[in-house]
Amino acid sequence: QLQLAESGGGLVQPGGSLRLSCVASGLTLDYSAVGWFRQVPGQAREGVGCITSEGGIANYTNSVKDRFTISRDDAKNTVYLQIVSLKPEDGAFYYCAADLTTLGVRCTLMAKYDYWGEGGQVTVSS
Repeated sequence: QLQLAESGGGLVQPGGSLRLSCVASGLTLDYSAVGWFRQVPGQAREGVGCITSEGGIANYTNSVKDRFTISRDDAKNTVYLQIVSLKPEDGAFYYCAADLTTLGVRCTLMAKYDYWGEGGQVTVSS
């Protein structure tokens, strides 16, 4: 059983930056694509980006691709989401999820993600 745990969230001022970590335990993330999602209460969950299991290629939704960077460190069984130039509208609950089906140099936010972390809150406010 794969377990995911997000960390690194919190309160950040507009224009600031932070890095969220998604640490896996139980199974290796080496063969999983990993996606990052966010959700504001009362709104639909939004996929912000994903990273492939092979090659660490990241894809992003258009609205965030200039400010969000996803990376992975398989030695640490961890995937990161770096966000810069934070905006108030980036405030949300952020989740990581593992897709064990989409292999190789592909990832998609439309996949059926098999495992989800419990998420972490990011608040952007002065």
